Amino acid sequence: MPPKKSYDSYDSISDDQYEKQSGGKKQKLDKNSDDYKKRRDRNNTAVRKSREASRQKAKDTVEKVSKLREENKALEQKVTILNKELGVLKDLFVSHAAATTTVQTAAATMKVLKEESHENEYREDNSSTSEALVKDHLYFFDEDL
Repeated sequence: MPPKKSYDSYDSISDDQYEKQSGGKKQKLDKNSDDYKKRRDRNNTAVRKSREASRQKAKDTVEKVSKLREENKALEQKVTILNKELGVLKDLFVSHAAATTTVQTAAATMKVLKEESHENEYREDNSSTSEALVKDHLYFFDEDL
């Protein structure tokens, strides 16, 4: 691949050489001709249209950014409100769970105490029976001895 030419080298190229390099002949138009004026008018119209499209695109972008910022602000406020509501609900849940746990703990404690009470009564009933049995056994063994 041949080395690229610098910009300075293009200054030294004649118009004929440039036309050959660019692939075709360029028509030189007289600035006062109708064809030149038509081309300039079409170009000016295209430039105006392109610039207007760019302005409209920039305007649309600014409007969209503004709308998205407002929407984002509203969503952030909603998130803040929902976070506060979540905190309140968590507090309610924790306090309810604590109260329920306290009631359940009290009920479990009462159940354990009742069971212990029944066990003690059973032991007392059985201990008197056991004492009688022990006495009988002792008496029985004493007779054998």
